[in-house]
Amino acid sequence: MTLADKHCVPCEGGAKPLTVQQAKELLRQVGGWAPGEDGKWIVKQFKFGDFVEAMNFANKITPVAEREGHHPDVHISYGKVVVELSTHAIKGLSENDFILASKIDALN
Repeated sequence: MTLADKHCVPCEGGAKPLTVQQAKELLRQVGGWAPGEDGKWIVKQFKFGDFVEAMNFANKITPVAEREGHHPDVHISYGKVVVELSTHAIKGLSENDFILASKIDALN
């Protein structure tokens, strides 16, 4: 089953974040995503021709994130959308971050 076929599951505060090795393995399954500086989040920049295209893409993320119950940090500027994913409840990365990354990739 691919990441895009999976669904996010609620994550409790007692769960452990992914190890660096686990995160590296999952990063190979999502194109263009990179670990954040502290390894507790992943990030990807999407480029567009103008502000309207960037906003349209950002608006496509909303229903997917709501359906999955996992919400990214989205930064929008002219021709660019930067998406950051982390599982705040565990202060690190979970499989949910990579599942949502895969689903966001499918929107572009």
